Amino acid sequence: MCGIFGYVGHQEDAADIVFEGLKRLEYRGYDSWGIAVKKPGTGSKNTFAIRKRTGKIGNAKVSDLPKSSFGLGHTRWATHGGVTKINAHPHTDCTGSIVLIHNGIIENYEKLKKNLIAHGHRFVSETDSEVAVHLIEELNKTCSFTEAVRKAFLKLEGLNAIIVMHPRAHTFVGVRNGSPLVVGLGKGGNYLASDAAALLPHTKKVYFLEDNDLVVADAENVQIIEVKTGKRKKIKPRTLTWSIKQAEKGKYPHFMIKEIHEQPSILSEIASSGLSNAKKLSKHIDQAFDTYMVGCGTASYACIAGSYLFSKIANRHINWAVGSEFGYQLDFLTPKSLVMALSQSGETIDTLEAVKKAKGKGAKIFALVNTLGSSLYREADYSMLIGAGPEKAVASTKAFTGKLAHLVLLAYALAGKPKSGQSTLLKAAKASKTVLTPESRARIKKLAERMKNKEHIYVIGRGLSYPASLETALKIKEISYIHAEGFAAGELKHGVIALVEKGTPCIAFLPNDETYGANLAGAMEMKARGGSIIGISHKPHEVFDFYIPVADAQEATIIPNVIVGQVLAYYLAIARDLDPDMPRNLAKSVTVK
Repeated sequence: MCGIFGYVGHQEDAADIVFEGLKRLEYRGYDSWGIAVKKPGTGSKNTFAIRKRTGKIGNAKVSDLPKSSFGLGHTRWATHGGVTKINAHPHTDCTGSIVLIHNGIIENYEKLKKNLIAHGHRFVSETDSEVAVHLIEELNKTCSFTEAVRKAFLKLEGLNAIIVMHPRAHTFVGVRNGSPLVVGLGKGGNYLASDAAALLPHTKKVYFLEDNDLVVADAENVQIIEVKTGKRKKIKPRTLTWSIKQAEKGKYPHFMIKEIHEQPSILSEIASSGLSNAKKLSKHIDQAFDTYMVGCGTASYACIAGSYLFSKIANRHINWAVGSEFGYQLDFLTPKSLVMALSQSGETIDTLEAVKKAKGKGAKIFALVNTLGSSLYREADYSMLIGAGPEKAVASTKAFTGKLAHLVLLAYALAGKPKSGQSTLLKAAKASKTVLTPESRARIKKLAERMKNKEHIYVIGRGLSYPASLETALKIKEISYIHAEGFAAGELKHGVIALVEKGTPCIAFLPNDETYGANLAGAMEMKARGGSIIGISHKPHEVFDFYIPVADAQEATIIPNVIVGQVLAYYLAIARDLDPDMPRNLAKSVTVK
């Protein structure tokens, strides 16, 4: 959940290269950051100039760092130790000649730290990360630097990635197990990062490290070594298809609103290009004895929506589970089972662990992810890219609707009506575009101004509108910090309605489907208790205190409905003077338990 970026090459502006890389990775961690570059003409001690700061990068500069062709940096999402300059990365050994950055959690750090203190090592931070650099220092007394890193990593328990700067040579040594790490193979040098999107300004030729891969990289060469055996591996680089423009804000003030506006074109592209993959995967589902969908957070709501889509369109029962809970529900899996894992990053640790356990039962794995070469993409037997392009805002938008789009196509393909799925998805793209017109956005912005000081917001829906309610509430919570809850409308009278009082904002999804009448009754129940009803529907109704129109797109109406929720959440954050791209306490890629 931290951002890692390193450069080794022939250019003398390593500090600037690393700094720009960190800014592209800040969504992965933004409570503190730091950069280290090798000083020119120095020996083995006091070799590095280090700058560390707390808070977001903002308008900071690194012009005070010396010219260098070798450097690394880190954006932190705190796990062990508070948000302080001392706890920020990079960390150094006792001599200041070994520099390390780390992503993950060292589960046995207390035992290792106690032993290192007994050997005379001095710790200055509260982090588990500092243990790794002192352990390398100790082991380096009796073996080569690369071997010291390898042996040290084998002693670390948990899921981690580290990069260490060699104190004498222009060489990085990096290792991963669970936490992502990718090598960028450039013409004027080589790069290391925790996300391939950060490498786009420099190279599109990359290698995604597998678990227990160790990389040794200098300005000219990259070697991959198996951590456990010490043997060299042959690598097969991949080519990124994303563009630099996709990873930049352009004319928009925030990544989130940019990514919201990209959705209609992404939906149209999926409708035209996703049919072939949908047909292929539908055959695997048809042949499986049982099928399950797993995901975490927003992806879990896509799984819920998928269960409705498969039932309604293809008359097929498919189970869903939260990724972190699926590991406790595996006893029924067999080699005839198919597990569909959904993830934006492809690095979500709870989903990955569930998938690995399912594979242990012999189940086949299908991955729907947005990141080429990610851990989940490589772990799966069948993989499909969402095709939403880089998603930089922490709160997922286009990756979520992209998942829904593929599930719509897949359900129709399973029903033997792939062309109907395509036309339905194109209706959703058109309806989404209408939601994002200036007039529509102005209406939603006006609603946000009315709601910005409310303490509670409740969202209801039935059928496919139930996961839409959950996702809308999550977006509001994530970026506006207003307490919001999504409910199945039928559950209101089973306790939830006790929360409604005069003036409470109550959002009701009322699409043109079989749930309309029952959902309207739920809205009326909330209205009778004093709730202020915001109706999101294909037609107005007298019960609505505020109406947001959304055109009917059949089963895919969930997509424009969710986009209304995204825009509302965005404007609530803006109205409350908050950063919608980097909400507090959250990070984009959840790579720790």
